[in-house]
Amino acid sequence: MNFWEKITGSDMTKEFKAFELRAKKLPADYQVAWEKIKANLWPHSDLTGRNLMPIFDNVLGFLEETAADGQSAQEVLGEDIRGFCSALAGEEGAKSFRDKWRAQLNHNIAKKLGK
Repeated sequence: MNFWEKITGSDMTKEFKAFELRAKKLPADYQVAWEKIKANLWPHSDLTGRNLMPIFDNVLGFLEETAADGQSAQEVLGEDIRGFCSALAGEEGAKSFRDKWRAQLNHNIAKKLGK
């Protein structure tokens, strides 16, 4: 990855398009689960989302393997996709970027107020 790709994010765009092509080959229930997983993982990203690329790749590989074994998405992921994504992000109740920004803002205000 060169500097320009890193600045513009074009490397991530290419990688994510490849993920989407892989996901389209999955059965319908897995495609629905993939959309839910994406929606629940993005809030745990850093500013660029680069921290999630390996996670997306591994989850998609997991979904491909279990689909090839003939299991349904519900058997594999269960009912709690949000909990599954929180576990993938590192911890139960993992902080989102909004939580991190809120904590930083509160810290800066407290610092300015001298507390």
